[in-house]
Amino acid sequence: MLKYALKRLWETVPNTFGIVLLAFLLFNVVGGSPAQAVLGKNASAEAVAAFNHRFGYDKPLVFSLDSQFTSFVKGVVVGDFGYSVEHQEPVVEVLKRGVGPSLSLTVPILIGGTILALMAAMVAAAARGRILDRAILVGSTVLMSVNYVIWVLAGQYFLAYKAGLFPVWGYRSWFYLALPVMIGILSSIGPDIRFFRAAILDEIYRPYVLTARAKGLSGPIILFRHVLRNALIPIVTYVSLSIPWLFTGSLLLESFFGIPGLGSVSINAIHSSDMAVVRTVVVLGALLYQFVNLATDLLYAVLDPRVRL
Repeated sequence: MLKYALKRLWETVPNTFGIVLLAFLLFNVVGGSPAQAVLGKNASAEAVAAFNHRFGYDKPLVFSLDSQFTSFVKGVVVGDFGYSVEHQEPVVEVLKRGVGPSLSLTVPILIGGTILALMAAMVAAAARGRILDRAILVGSTVLMSVNYVIWVLAGQYFLAYKAGLFPVWGYRSWFYLALPVMIGILSSIGPDIRFFRAAILDEIYRPYVLTARAKGLSGPIILFRHVLRNALIPIVTYVSLSIPWLFTGSLLLESFFGIPGLGSVSINAIHSSDMAVVRTVVVLGALLYQFVNLATDLLYAVLDPRVRL
């Protein structure tokens, strides 16, 4: 296990360097002059020079110990991602304010949606071919067919505006998150149910299930103790792809409900050409995606020891 873990960890080194290099090229080379993006094309030469000197854009790009690239790499290593032009403070402080609201919205959506979808999928798999299974499949198909925006607008209009059960806008307490969390779960649970059901059914027809039945084990014991564990590898893969989204935030929900999370921070940074914030979100999102894949691979080895080979 240790050898496998060290091997996978070492494989992240060149990937991490590639992420940092690509982000530097996109925002410092390909993206044009950051000074003109912030100050405008009609900015004076003195203003552009002052901006470049303040934020280090007048340094050599690469071929120097004090180049823009080395400064960028050092910043990533120590957690210094630059200065936000829009907020007039370090980027880290801007992101800190957005992480809490984003996690308070997206974590309940992921956990609640995954648990409900897995429970429904297991019920459907246990009742495969019968009316209950078909009802769950039809319900999940209906949920998949409704557009995400429709869920948001219908929830705000009927549940918040007409019925007055929830607040329409703001972020003052957990109660303000109840409606967007419900909408997030409803909009994502349909495809989750169908995927989880397919993964479970793929295991149910394996020979070891027939052997367990021949030994006299009950259906629930076979389903929970044997089938579910073997079906967890594709399920873990599916769920892990959503984890980076937890930290980058839900742009649509945050925008419609006025939640000041990282999704809102990112879109505001794009509109105001605050490239330091945009670059940081891109880098952190890519790095997080990579290390979530690493954790998922290590979890594979725990669930199935054959993966280590």
